[in-house]
Amino acid sequence: MTQAPIYLQRHDHHAELVLNRPERRNALSARMWSALPELLADAADDPSIKLLVVRGEGGAFTAGADISEFETVYATAEAAEAYTKAIAKGLDGLAHFPKPTLAVIRGACVGGGCGLALSCDLRFAASDARFGITPAKLGLAYTLNDTKRLIDAVGVPVAKDLLYSARLVDAIEALDIGLINRCFEPDTLDAEVGTYLATMLSRSTGSARAIKRVIHLIRAGVDHDTDETRQLFLDAFRSEDFQEGYRAFLDKRPPDFTGKA
Repeated sequence: MTQAPIYLQRHDHHAELVLNRPERRNALSARMWSALPELLADAADDPSIKLLVVRGEGGAFTAGADISEFETVYATAEAAEAYTKAIAKGLDGLAHFPKPTLAVIRGACVGGGCGLALSCDLRFAASDARFGITPAKLGLAYTLNDTKRLIDAVGVPVAKDLLYSARLVDAIEALDIGLINRCFEPDTLDAEVGTYLATMLSRSTGSARAIKRVIHLIRAGVDHDTDETRQLFLDAFRSEDFQEGYRAFLDKRPPDFTGKA
C-alpha cells in the first residue's frame, strides 16, 4: 500500500482518487493540491477508466485544508497566491474531468473537503457525515468558482446560509438541501456505491462524456445549441457505443459497452 498522501488506485474499469492522511482526517496539504492535476490527467488519459471515485482513507472524507501549514503557505503575498492557485487548479481540474466522478463521503467533509466533493458530479454519503464550508471562521473569502459550484448544488439562499454561518450540517440536512445526492447507513454505503458503480459501468462512456460536456456548457451560461453541441449529438450516431446499443436493442439483450471508451 502506498504511503503517498493522495494517490490513484485503478480497478478493472474505474479508478479511485484516494486521500490518504487518516491520522489527520485526510487534511489537504499543499503537496496534495499540487499532485491532484497530474493524477487527474493520468486518469483522464487511461481509456480503461470509465469513471472516477473520490474517497478518503479511515473515517473521514477530509477535514479540509491542513491548517498547520498556514503559517508557511500564507507567509507572504506571493506564497499565498501560489497556494491559492494550486487549490483552484486542483478543484477546477476535478470539476472539468471528462468522465463521471463520484465522491464517497464518510465523517468530516469540511472546508476544502466540501469544495472537493462539490467538484464531483455526484456525492454519496454515510449518515454520519458532516459538512461545512468555513472561510467565515478564518476571515477568508470563497472563490467565485467554488461559490458557483455550491450555488449550482443548493441554490443562492442556502449557499448564503452555509457561507455566512459557516455552520456544520448533518447528512440528512445535506440531502434535503441538495448538497449530496444519496445518504446511506455507514455499514451499507460501500455496497450501495458498488451497486451504483456497476450500473454506471454498464452504460455508455461516450454518452456520459457527451452529457457531462453539455451540462457543463449549460452551467457556464450556454442556453442554445452551438456547433460543438450539435457535433456531439451527431458524433454519437457514428460511435461504436451506438452501434452496440442499437444492435442490443434489436436483439432484445443488454448492451455490452465493456472496453469501449
